[in-house]
Amino acid sequence: MNDYPLLDAFLTMLYFFLWVMWFFLLFKIVSDVFRDDGLSGWGKAGWTAFVCLLPFLGVFVYLLARGRGMGERDRKQVREQEQAFRSYVRQAAESAPSAPTTGSELASLAALRDHGDITPAEYEQAKSKVLASH
Repeated sequence: MNDYPLLDAFLTMLYFFLWVMWFFLLFKIVSDVFRDDGLSGWGKAGWTAFVCLLPFLGVFVYLLARGRGMGERDRKQVREQEQAFRSYVRQAAESAPSAPTTGSELASLAALRDHGDITPAEYEQAKSKVLASH
């Protein structure tokens, strides 16, 4: 009753994987063509036409001719994104007000009590609120 042997199922999955991998590679190359700032408009149009009209040959020739530059452009883009992220985090950390800690709040309350600005009863009430909130 089994009309679809296990080997055929394996080959179907292999073909599907290769098909997905092929499209991934094709999109990666087309995006690399347009990401390259050193390539002229005619060069971009030529590579795109070559990859679209003769896909297998175009992809393999592109990888042989420009594969190393493709990796360098990927690394450059990752470095730029990482620098942008780090500067954003640094800027956000500098501009965000720091939340007071329990210890700093209790220290300021104790200073107010010692200075006579609040009574000991008010100090105890504020202290219990601070401890309850944290």
